[in-house]
Order: sequence, then C-alpha cells, then structure tokens
Amino acid sequence: MGHGVPELVLELNGRTWTLDPSRPYTLGRDPQGDIVLDDARVSWRHATISWSGRSWVIEDHGSTNGTFVQGQRIHHLEIGAGTAVHLGNATDGPRVNVSGAAASVATPQAQPQQQPYAAQGAQAGWAQQAPAQQPTPQQQPQAQQAGWQQPQQAAHIPQQQGPGGGAGAPPVYGDRSPTTFHQFSIGRVMRIGRALENELVVSDLQVSRHHAEFHSTPDGRMEIRDLGSHNGTYVNGQPIAKGGSQLLGPADIVGVGHSTFRIVGDRLEEFVDTGEVSFSARHLTVTVDGGKQILKDVSFGVPEKSLIAVIGPSGSGKSTLLKALTGYRPANQGDVLYDNRNLYKQFAELRQRIGLVPQDDILHKELTVKKALKYAAKLRFPADTTAAEREARIDEVLRELKLDIHRDKKVTSLSGGQRKRVSVALELLTKPSLIFLDEPTSGLDPGMDRDVMQLLRGLADDGRTVLVVTHSVAELALCDKLLVMAPGGAVAYFGPPEEALNFFGYDTWADVFSAFENYRDYDWAGRWKGSQHYQMYAADIDAIAPQSVQMPPMQAMKPPKPQGWMSQFVTLVRRYVSVIVSDKGFLALMVILPGVLGAVSLLIDSGKGLLPNPANPQTGRIIPNGTATTVLLILAVGACFAGAANSVRELIKERVIYERERATGLSRSAYLMSKVFVLGFITVLQGLMVGVIGFAGREIPEEGLVFGKLTLLELSVPIMALGFTSMMFGLIISALVKTAEKTMPLLVMFAIIQVVFTGCLFALNGSIGANQISYLMPSRWAVAAAGATLDFNKISPPGQGESNDPLWEHTVGVWAMDMIALIVLGVICGIFVARFLRRHEPEVMRK
Repeated sequence: MGHGVPELVLELNGRTWTLDPSRPYTLGRDPQGDIVLDDARVSWRHATISWSGRSWVIEDHGSTNGTFVQGQRIHHLEIGAGTAVHLGNATDGPRVNVSGAAASVATPQAQPQQQPYAAQGAQAGWAQQAPAQQPTPQQQPQAQQAGWQQPQQAAHIPQQQGPGGGAGAPPVYGDRSPTTFHQFSIGRVMRIGRALENELVVSDLQVSRHHAEFHSTPDGRMEIRDLGSHNGTYVNGQPIAKGGSQLLGPADIVGVGHSTFRIVGDRLEEFVDTGEVSFSARHLTVTVDGGKQILKDVSFGVPEKSLIAVIGPSGSGKSTLLKALTGYRPANQGDVLYDNRNLYKQFAELRQRIGLVPQDDILHKELTVKKALKYAAKLRFPADTTAAEREARIDEVLRELKLDIHRDKKVTSLSGGQRKRVSVALELLTKPSLIFLDEPTSGLDPGMDRDVMQLLRGLADDGRTVLVVTHSVAELALCDKLLVMAPGGAVAYFGPPEEALNFFGYDTWADVFSAFENYRDYDWAGRWKGSQHYQMYAADIDAIAPQSVQMPPMQAMKPPKPQGWMSQFVTLVRRYVSVIVSDKGFLALMVILPGVLGAVSLLIDSGKGLLPNPANPQTGRIIPNGTATTVLLILAVGACFAGAANSVRELIKERVIYERERATGLSRSAYLMSKVFVLGFITVLQGLMVGVIGFAGREIPEEGLVFGKLTLLELSVPIMALGFTSMMFGLIISALVKTAEKTMPLLVMFAIIQVVFTGCLFALNGSIGANQISYLMPSRWAVAAAGATLDFNKISPPGQGESNDPLWEHTVGVWAMDMIALIVLGVICGIFVARFLRRHEPEVMRK
C-alpha cells in the first residue's frame, strides 16, 4: 500500500479483498470483473471502488436496481471502515462490508454532492470539491482557512431561465441537489463520454464513448463542444450541430444522455436522471378542424415513482391525451413538464427518456424474444456501442421482467401478458424515466390483467413514473393516482383510486360509466373543480395560467439519429430478412406463386411461337398472332399481381412499430429503402422466374434488340421491372390504408386496371383519354418493352385506318424509352410512399 493511503478491506459472503489504491475495482455480474456477484438484481458492471487521492470512493455505474448505503440510493460516495453497501436492493441485496480504513464514513445525508470520477479528475488536474463531512456553522471559518469550500445547494442557485427560455421558471430538477459537481480551471478541457478515459464518465449506453467536451476559455467563459456524438449534445433541449460548439451562459442546461449539466460560477453541476422525476400536464387543450375541442383544459401533476391510471368511456379523449403527453400530437394550448422542463420545446432531448408501449405490440412476432430485442438495441443505441454491451443490457432487462426463460421463444408463441412484457422490455432498454402504456391489458384475461398491472407497479417502485391508459378497472387499487376523463375530453376526477367511487356517489364503475353516457351534457369538469378533492389534489397545478405553446422552428426539432443512415439500413435489412426467413409459409408462397403464374401461360396454345405470322398470299395481309399478345398479357398481369401482393401489407402491418421507432431516431428513408431493397430483390427474382417459365418453351426471335442472342433475358427484364414497379405501387396502398383488411380490395382493383391498360385487349394508340391514362400504368410500359423486342406492330398489326403503336416500334431507342418510363414510375411511387409515411410520425418531428 502507498504511503499514507488507508488500507481498505472488502468482505462479501465470507470472502475478503484487500484493495490496491493504484487501480479501480469493478463490482458486478461480469465474470471478468474484480468482485463478481452472482445475483440477478446486480447489474453486469454495477459499481467501482477506487482511491481518489484523498479517500476511497464507490461509484454506481447507472445500475438498474441501484447501490444503497443506510437505505438510501447513492451514485458517488466516500466510504470507510464500518460502511455497509447493499447492491440491487436496500435491505436484502448482496452486502459488501468495508473495514480497515482510517477515513471517516460518509453518509448520503451528510454528502449530497459526491465526488465522481475522482481518480480520472485528479490525474487530469481538476480540483474536486467534495469534503467527507460538511463543516458546522461554527467550523466554517476554520474550514475556509483550510481550503474547504461550502458546496452550493441547488435550492440556492439563481433561477435558470427555464426550459423554454422564460424567466422565473423552476430550476432543472426542481430544487433537487446536484448529483455531483466539478471545479473548473481556466484553459482546461473536461471531456464527457462512456469510455473510462474521459474526465467525466457517464455510464449510459445512450452516450457515445467520447461524447462532448467542456472548454474553459481564457476570458472565463464556458463552451460545450460536441465530439460527433450519435445521440447528440443538447443546450436547453435543442441539439447543437454534430461536431459543433456553443458558448454557455449561467442559465444554460447541457444535456448528455440521462445527465444534465449546469455552470454555476466556476463549477460544473451534474444532475443524473435516475428515473425519479416529476411530471405534470397544465391546461392541455386540443382543437381539431372546425374548432371542436376534443381535450379540454386537462391539468394534473404526478409525483416521482408513481403509477397513474387514466380511465374513461369511449370519446373521452384518452388516446388524444396520451398523444399530447408524449409529444406525438402536441396540444394546441398548454404545457407538458418533465421535471419542470417543457417536453414540447425540448422534445429532441427528452424523447430519449420517455418509453411508450402502444396498444398493439411493437414487435415482429416472427422473431424470438432475444432477436427482437437485439435489433431494437442495435437501432436505439449509439453506433459505438459494442455487441457485448448491448447483450448485457438485454440480459439485464430480461431478468428484471422475468423473461429470461422465454428468450429463445418466438414472440408468437407467448401468451398475451408475456408479449406485453416483451414490449415493455423493449422500451426499458434505454432506461426511460417515464413510461406510457396504451391499453396494455386489452384482450387479456383477469389473471394476466393483474400480472401486467403488478408489473407496472413494480416498475414504478423501482424508480420510474408510469402512466397507463386502460379500460380495465379491476386492478386500480395498485395505482397511486387515478385520472378519470369525462365525455368530451375534460377531467372528471383526479386523486387516489380508493376515493373515486365515493366522489361520484356510485358503488361500481359500471354505474359511473353509465352516468357519463346518460348525462353527456352534464358539467362533469365543473363538478370536479368545485369539489374538495380538487382543492386537495389539483388546485396548485391548475392555478398556473395556461400558455400557448410556442414551438421552435420545426427544423430544430429534428433529433439526431443514434445510428448513421447506412448502419440503420443494414440493421433493418437484416431484421427484415430474419422476419421473412422465419415465416416458412411466406417463403413457400414466394416460390410457388411465380411458378404457377408462369405455368398458366404455358396452357395457352401450348408450343405455339411468339413470332409474326407470314402474310396471307391472297390478300398480302399479316394474320395476327393472338397467342403472343395473350401470353404477354398473362405474364404481365401475373408480375403485377405478385409484385403488389408482396408489399401491399408490409407498411400497414408494421405501422405501430414504425411510429415508435421513428420517435426514437429511425431514419424514414433508411426504413423505406430497406423495404424496397429486400422486397425488390424478391420481386425481381420472381419476375425472372415468371419470364423464364413463360417464354422458354416457345419460339422467340433468335436475336433481341439490346441483349443480342440473350433474347430470353431481354424479354424477362420488362417482366422483372414490372414486378418491381408494381411492388412500389403496393407500398403506396400499404402506406395509405388504415387497416390491413382494406388492402385486398385495392390489390384486386390495381391488378384489373393493369389488365385493361396493357394494350393487349384493345388498341390504346389513337384512343383519346385511355391512351394518356395508360402512360401512368406500369403494365403499359412493360408490355411495350417486350412488344418492341417481339415486334408487336407486326405480330398484331393495326386495323384499317389505325397507325402503328409508337411504343411498340422494333428499335433500341423505343425499348430503352419504355424501360426508363417503367423505372421512373417506380421512383415516383417511392417519393409518394415517403410522403405518406410522414403522416405516421410524431407531429413534433415532422419537417
């Protein structure tokens, strides 16, 4: 042991460790760690113990279940002889006893600002200020002479300008004391990131390894520089440019992952969002077209670590309220405050701390639980997160929700309650502090209903705020607060669930809902606001004057993406291929469908060729070859149908998944291109199969226009391109419809229209109106390209008074023009699909 360094001995389960001050020690489940604890409540890398240069310090690494001393959760704490540390649970978690050190023992009460990352800070020359014990008023003069400085509490810090920039707003995290603070020196640099070599280590997978830097300029001003972080660096909730910098004022708040920082004098104060956050809605009003209010002046406040249920009859605005609270559809008037920060104005940053579980599962049901979570983690965590780090977080969440025994099961094989747990697990990956759930017990039996509500109760007890919209009233006693919505979107009650029925004067909730239905014009909101319950539970929040939301420019609301475009595209392609491969029925259909369509064409005048007939020797006129046009008609319609059928359900069935992933940073174009790439590849192969089967058994020209002797390939290429463009039309249908049931009638209609406008049934050239409309139909151009190769103007010559179809001319230029037109149609379809997808995104994110 070094000279003057007090010896520190740890004791756990009968084993002891004597610590060397020259290096830190890792505690957790990681077998490669220094002190391994085999307990599911302990995180993979739970905490570290190190010598700071002045004292021994334990540092929690953002563990799921926490580190506790004397029953209180700690993040950074000086420890000494007699300290007992519990990991994972304050009472019965694994207990680490400390002995052998001469340093005094610090407690959470005596040490509100602890000294994190002390070892790194001391090496970098930072002057840390975290005395083991605060001097008493009588000791303060001597303490100041000795160089001690009294840490300034957050409650005494001058009021910041607030989330939206308005003066007089409450400080960040209310009057909560900073988690820790750091002393600046002029001209020094303090780097923030996940890697241990940073001066400020933030153990949060949302943070990049080297995320940002604080710079102290020679003139005493502070500057934050982004280091190309994946999830962005934020100042007052707005992202600064990737790799950019911004000067900081005394009221500015810097956001990095789940941590926020503020400059107070020459100190940097850090607030770690551990999940214990307050949440409130103030005067939320939503007005739709025509001036009708579907949400009327809704206000309520939620304390930290609470479970809140929202109930009400149909038409009471529950879904509208959920969209307003999550930023998916901001209220026209009012504010949503996340620990006194305006959610709408700081959505780009705060979206990372909000989890949303929609009514429909946000999972690909064909995948296993582990694989579904793996792809979600790949999309949501920064690109520099290692596979091991993602795996560790997934395993942690699976254990927390008791899903580890189901990890290798397909989602489809799980019960309704278990599937809802997996949806919750997906949201818990990023450690959100606030979790919203929309009808999580819908369709579940009473036993599963209770299991899900008990799960939510546990999530709240573990340090999260949980709000659930539900129709079920059986388990409301598990909630801390109950919000009852009346018809028309007004609050009829907010308070403890056990007092709600007495408030309404009924014995059952069925009676209450019947009263809502029978007395729809009754002023339920007025009754609520005139009650004693209102004075007890809502008057304080409602007293604040409503404000119209002044949104920043929408371009500024575009949040950074955790992954680059190509990384997202590759992940989405891999996930989509995994989904397809796991669906054996779809795989079989992909092979059988083009085979059947190609084979059907062989039944038409079997063996007859696709060449022009010789001229009639008596009249000199060419007899039309009806077989060629009929075969091409069948093959074209088959390619149209197969291509559109591949894609017509793809976007609608994943709409809920897309909406949620888009809010977490998914690129719209990467998502669309992943669909186009995978479906396009499948459809082109199907088109090749249809073309080869349909043309191979017949006599065709020995030499084509473009591919020379490869006439079979030249005839198949238009069929392949037709399938691809039809697939793009299918995506348009899928993006437009509201339910999957509506896709099939539209698919049939699309296929029939293509039959009419192929030009094989009747002459389109010279037909005013019909010919012009046919230019919008992919089948017209595909048949024209194949017809140019076969010389359709000779195979099916025009009648008297009619002219040759210019799209069927037997020239390279016409063939190329037909193919280019077909591809342009596909590109135009892609542009429309991207525009239609935009409608299914959080409104606050739309550019």
